[in-house]
Amino acid sequence: MEGVSVRKIKKICVFCGANSGKDVAFVNAAFHLGEVLGKRKIDLVYGGGKLGLMGCVSTAVAQHERQVLGIIPSAFTINNLVGETCGKEIKVATMQERLVMMMELSDAFIALPGGFGTLEELFQMISWAQLNIHNKPIGVLNINGFFNGLLSFVDHAVKQEFITPRARKILISATTADELVDKLQAFRFEPDPALSKLKWSPSSS
Repeated sequence: MEGVSVRKIKKICVFCGANSGKDVAFVNAAFHLGEVLGKRKIDLVYGGGKLGLMGCVSTAVAQHERQVLGIIPSAFTINNLVGETCGKEIKVATMQERLVMMMELSDAFIALPGGFGTLEELFQMISWAQLNIHNKPIGVLNINGFFNGLLSFVDHAVKQEFITPRARKILISATTADELVDKLQAFRFEPDPALSKLKWSPSSS
């Protein structure tokens, strides 16, 4: 990364499935991402609990003696629905409060394979970046082509002029954890000139 300015990333928020998925490669990649974060001395913010890929990545980060913070809606803690969080846990009242706190406490965001919840979190962060609510890098770890269809759709939306080429740059992708973290560190935010004039209070998001 010679000649490229590198942003300091201390905490990465990972969005991913509470299921493990059909392909064992997803589990292996989640554990490996946790190992990469641990070796790079990067702490984890995630949705709490120990289910699925969420449990894999949080366990791996904790095993490398980095801090793990689970932000979880109180409703999920009833009857131990999602299992015990691997690390510190903060309970919040709503899903929106959870996402706002994730944004505020993290320096970057990574999405692993997941379902509707993962996609909601990913696109909410992208939308907030487009609106200049934050300027933090966002990436998907494209394991075995899991996100190929999604990335193709985004590029299609660009061609149809619903997403600008500038906004398209917000979403980073890579096929390995090390490559993705490198790209997040090298990311340079390019706000839309018009949207950059928006002024948001801390509660606006």
